[in-house]
Amino acid sequence: MAVACLTGVAITAIAACGGKDGSSVNLITTEESNDRIVNLFSPMEKTEANVENVARSAADKTIMLAEEKLGVRVWYVTYTAEDHQDKTYDDVTLDRARNDMDDIYLLNPDTLRVLGEEGKLKDLSELDSAKNLRDVVKAANVIDGKLVAIPQEVVAYGLFINKDMFDQYHLALPETPEDFLECCRVFQENGIETPVGANRWWLETFVLTQAYADLYNGGNTEAEIAALNSGESKYSDYMRPGFAFLKELIDKGYVDAEKALVSEAIEGEGADFLAQKTPIVIAYWGAANTDTAYGNPDFEMQVIGFPTKRGQMPIMTMTGFGVGINAEHEEDAMDVLDVMLSDEALLTYAETNRVISPSKNVEVECIPALKPLNDRIQENVYVLGSNAGMNVEQWGNTCLIVRDLLGGATVDECMAKFDKLQEEALSK
Repeated sequence: MAVACLTGVAITAIAACGGKDGSSVNLITTEESNDRIVNLFSPMEKTEANVENVARSAADKTIMLAEEKLGVRVWYVTYTAEDHQDKTYDDVTLDRARNDMDDIYLLNPDTLRVLGEEGKLKDLSELDSAKNLRDVVKAANVIDGKLVAIPQEVVAYGLFINKDMFDQYHLALPETPEDFLECCRVFQENGIETPVGANRWWLETFVLTQAYADLYNGGNTEAEIAALNSGESKYSDYMRPGFAFLKELIDKGYVDAEKALVSEAIEGEGADFLAQKTPIVIAYWGAANTDTAYGNPDFEMQVIGFPTKRGQMPIMTMTGFGVGINAEHEEDAMDVLDVMLSDEALLTYAETNRVISPSKNVEVECIPALKPLNDRIQENVYVLGSNAGMNVEQWGNTCLIVRDLLGGATVDECMAKFDKLQEEALSK
């Protein structure tokens, strides 16, 4: 899930690592001779030649700051899946963390949850940098009372809209699911065969925002989560409207399910969006700033929230850096993270990448295209895509069950999977 929501770290690829059985895998490592080292496992974001990757540059600056202050050297081990048939970044991360192969891991929400519950991650709550975290960051990353990961940015997802195409057909930007369906109908009737560009990772955003718009914005969040965790309420009841909506998008041809099922994020739909063949795609905040994604379109682009009965709704999730419970270089790894996640480093990161900082002390101005999404977030209107307080992990499980829907499963079959996940959680 490297591109699903992880911000890549700048890598200079020097040598490819082989698997334990001698087979070749998509692992890249960089090493330099140094007495004090820290091993960091992360995705290596795919890039185009001669295009600056701002996200990597931002992360690299924080790592260099840690190296300079501490006199250590960070060695990278990276992995990126080649296509949908390859092992995901999450699969490889779980293998490496369970076998104590690295010191620091950059974790997706679902992997973070699994490793946290297995006791494979250290508690980071005593780091100086942890004292400055926003409450939303703690909610997403505290498991069994331990802060097991800290991100360098809070990732907000939205709909990337070609405003010129909406204006051409006199369409207002959609607020509700009904609005969205009408926009898709008009586009399709005017020759745009597939109005929504999609991939195998991010369609869960439609589902999660509709499922939890009320839970996170209705003033009763803690009680509703408690009811889910006790079994009094069913996750499937929350999820059903979102899955039914996504099924309608598929059935009407507004989303190409067959293509989405095998497409990587941005690579699957990015070219058509930039060529103005597709008016709508899903992506994360940083993609609006990055030339390797959607940072330089030839049209007016706006990023808005997903359609819900409460209006446009951003979804926020976060990756996080965690330290392995048996890290070989534990003390240096904790010190490196403390510098990388300090307000000084996070300000550099946020100013370079123009993202939402996990620190309550760091704010940067967003680009105009992101203002509609940012306005909602500043109003504290959003849905959390991952919440460690829920006893069923949300982001990864929903992604996988959405893929079942893309592959032909019914809504009822998908809801049965959520019921099974809840039963398993209740039995623990």
